[in-house]
Amino acid sequence: MATKIETRIVDFDVVKNDTPAEAPDKKAEPSNVVQMHERVERPEMLLGSTYKLTTPLSEHALYVTINDIVLNRGTEHELRRPFEMFINSKNMDHFQWILALTRIISAVFRKGGDINFLVEELHCVFDPRGGYFKKGGKFAPSIISEIGDVLENHLRMIGMMKDDGLDEHQKKLISEKRAQYENTLQAAEKRAPDKFPYGAELCVKCYTKAMVMMDGCNTCLNCGESKCG
Repeated sequence: MATKIETRIVDFDVVKNDTPAEAPDKKAEPSNVVQMHERVERPEMLLGSTYKLTTPLSEHALYVTINDIVLNRGTEHELRRPFEMFINSKNMDHFQWILALTRIISAVFRKGGDINFLVEELHCVFDPRGGYFKKGGKFAPSIISEIGDVLENHLRMIGMMKDDGLDEHQKKLISEKRAQYENTLQAAEKRAPDKFPYGAELCVKCYTKAMVMMDGCNTCLNCGESKCG
């Protein structure tokens, strides 16, 4: 089929049969989308969440406040990102390290990018005098580690961290093991469903007193950790 050319030819190219077809362009992110970085100015108002920490190591509670900035508000690219952290308490013994810690964490927040590594770093801090058990039987190696728990819960709340959780097989296994162990107990008292059996040992993986002996093997009724693999 002939095609009449009515405009002036200014360039041409030969198309070969083995020339691969160009892939369609991916949807590019608009250039006006703002990502978190250290040059983002602090607005007059930030969204804040305050968490109360009560530890046996201090007579007074710690109040951890994390303020978030909302980027690209009102658009499909809207993001909520942590901007700064403050910790307040009536106990002034920890004032210096609390001030240093919050300033460093706030600076990392403003750098942008992946900040989830902060949670793991805080969890790895151990008190040389020993940790303590929180309500529910979970072990806290230090106050710093518990601050890491607060940060982790906050990042999950705003969607920066995803909770994959246990798969169906692991949940079924834990449920069966827990039911089997409960049936072997001779105690007549009733236990709340959210508590683990009396005498359970500390799990080194999830720091919860939920490790029991089943079939000659230590098994955690909370996370599924097993010494037998």
